[in-house]
Amino acid sequence: MNHTDQPTRIAVIQPRVLEDPVINQEHAVDLIARASENGAKIICLPELYRTHYFCRVESFSRFDLAVLENHPTLVEMRDLASRLQVVLIVPFFERVAPGLYYNSAVIYDADGSVAGRYRKTHIPDDPGYYEKYYFTPGDLGIRAFNTAYGQIAVLICWDQWYPEAARLAALDGAGILFYPTAIGWHPSEKERYGTVQREAWMTVQRGHAVANACYVAAANRVGFEQSEGDPAGIEFWGTSFVAGPQGQVLACAGDAEETILFADVDWGEIETVRRNWPFLRDRRVDLYGDLTRRWREQRAENGG
Repeated sequence: MNHTDQPTRIAVIQPRVLEDPVINQEHAVDLIARASENGAKIICLPELYRTHYFCRVESFSRFDLAVLENHPTLVEMRDLASRLQVVLIVPFFERVAPGLYYNSAVIYDADGSVAGRYRKTHIPDDPGYYEKYYFTPGDLGIRAFNTAYGQIAVLICWDQWYPEAARLAALDGAGILFYPTAIGWHPSEKERYGTVQREAWMTVQRGHAVANACYVAAANRVGFEQSEGDPAGIEFWGTSFVAGPQGQVLACAGDAEETILFADVDWGEIETVRRNWPFLRDRRVDLYGDLTRRWREQRAENGG
């Protein structure tokens, strides 16, 4: 794990996303520049920031939104990272070959080089979130990336519910887990379930921070999005936040307004917390083999 003498300021971008990818790209560049002007050294955009969340419906034509990694918008982000000397986490809908698409993120280091690539590992398939139609499960693994400002990991949205993913990233040396996200309420469910759903989302991620004594930063979008073939739409709940190594919320955005959220990461705090709460020391790795099974069906044989 990288350690620095001074805290590292990070920023998560919480935008309102429009239908026009060109406008969204220009807006993202502006927000990144503003984050840099305020001292941010690692900046994270939300999942699929260039477009409306198109997975609300299954549509053949929406595959046209996918881009190759040398797409001009990604080249622009690479050059921006170099010019501002910041680390940029840039999610995108990746086209690899005809019929092969991923929900991806590229991490540009402060000199514009590629510090790492990640492809979303866990792919949901729920009403309004038909991602299995669009995305192949990620094949690049879960790992930490060395950057100019410390070791970080990137996981994407549905990944944030899985403690196994967070643990693997932390075991590879990540001091900050970034979660680019697109999550919100179905209008018909908000009144009854909205509070519980959002609190569960925050709680599980704060738990990852505690269990791994690391920082967690979630970047979500805001606003109501609806399009043809999607009569209900989704209200994205924002609430982007950064949690510290004991799960404490260091900064949290609202649920309706665009925000650039800042927090300062104290790398030495990770060491301090892990000395006091030595979860990594006390793990019983000799007993965890069944975690590679989908379900432990032989419980009866073992007297369970």
